[in-house]
Amino acid sequence: MIYPTRRAIYLLLAGAPLALVLGLVRPDLWLVAPGWIGVILACLILDTLSGANPRHLTLDARFPTQAGVGDSFELSLAAHGRNVPPRAAFALSLDERLADGGRLTGTMRRTGGALVGTVALAASRRGQAGVEALWIRWAGPLGLVWKQRRFRVDGAVDIVPSLRAVTEAGSRLFQRNSWFGLRQQRFRGEGSEYEALAEYQPGMDRRSIDWSASARHVKLLAKEYRVERDNRVVLAIDAGRTMAEPAGGMPRVDRAVAAALLLAYVGLKLGDRISFFSFAAKPQALTPAYMHIQDFPALQRAASRIDYAPVESNFTLALTTLSAQLNRRSLIILFTEFADATSADLMIRAAGRLAKKHRLLFVVLRDEEVEAEERRHPESAADITRANVAAAMLADRQLVIARLRRLGADVIEVPADAMGASAVEAYLGIKRQGGL
Repeated sequence: MIYPTRRAIYLLLAGAPLALVLGLVRPDLWLVAPGWIGVILACLILDTLSGANPRHLTLDARFPTQAGVGDSFELSLAAHGRNVPPRAAFALSLDERLADGGRLTGTMRRTGGALVGTVALAASRRGQAGVEALWIRWAGPLGLVWKQRRFRVDGAVDIVPSLRAVTEAGSRLFQRNSWFGLRQQRFRGEGSEYEALAEYQPGMDRRSIDWSASARHVKLLAKEYRVERDNRVVLAIDAGRTMAEPAGGMPRVDRAVAAALLLAYVGLKLGDRISFFSFAAKPQALTPAYMHIQDFPALQRAASRIDYAPVESNFTLALTTLSAQLNRRSLIILFTEFADATSADLMIRAAGRLAKKHRLLFVVLRDEEVEAEERRHPESAADITRANVAAAMLADRQLVIARLRRLGADVIEVPADAMGASAVEAYLGIKRQGGL
């Protein structure tokens, strides 16, 4: 497509007052006006024929077929042809998961006989993000015409849960807790499984002293324990409406999925049986219990299928269904969100029934926006109203947490950026206590 630039239109319009003035002053010079228009038209034709022809361009667009939520990646563009201009503008039509409004613009520059451009992208939500079309436009040598070409890309990027945080945080956690190595080791001194009797040494827990054995052997003997393995751990993710809301620029459910994958990675390393469970208005499939690190890709695929649901979560149906499918005591780590005590009442009742048989750990994100409103110094009556509403919301939230803890469940409130690490620390603490 070729069409005039703003400069060409202004030059053509400039001939109108010139023709009017000449017509009033020197009517015999009326031919100057058509001549001016002819010169501009000739320049337009010359500008059209000069330089690169849009029809001769070919596009090479390269981008990964898969990317993690929140992970940055590059989309490389290269347009090849003869006599390409020094620079050109481009507009890219793509999915809103990759750009607000589904549109990106930028500049391509000539490098080695081709127009080259790079776009840095980061996905905000999971799913399949399409890259639809690209428009390239540049001005002719005289700047009088625009030359434009539309290329159909028809590509797609599968947006899956991010593994970058899993690998980085997992490595740090294993370095911090060196006894959780790549090899399964026996770790004596902590846990709940009895290992052996050993002579008491200063620094050992006095509660581990076996007084009967010490009396028989006439010396202090203490029991040694080892950390339990082969525990069943269920990572339950609430995918309802409240979890679809953003926290720190990313939906809560995506942060929960990333944290659950980190937990799954650590749990498989420790020899526990890990399974995923998600729910919204109704329960979704419960995955088998995996226990080998080679099964981690299967858990990643299961996590990528957890979709966003614009409906309220049915905790009664979900937790009752989950309880019916568990035939042994398990640790259930539930990633969820609750806004007030009234809406969380059914969740508390269902959790109370589940806590009688299983160990429950609730992981919720701190509502930093509400906390900021509650702490902000008021400057008007509207600010005072917002602060009071925020304080009431935080009080309701703490009431729900207190009720859950009275039922015997563990609850941790974590910042958005530390959700995975905090959940893993809580899981490791439960294992050290032998609470499974």
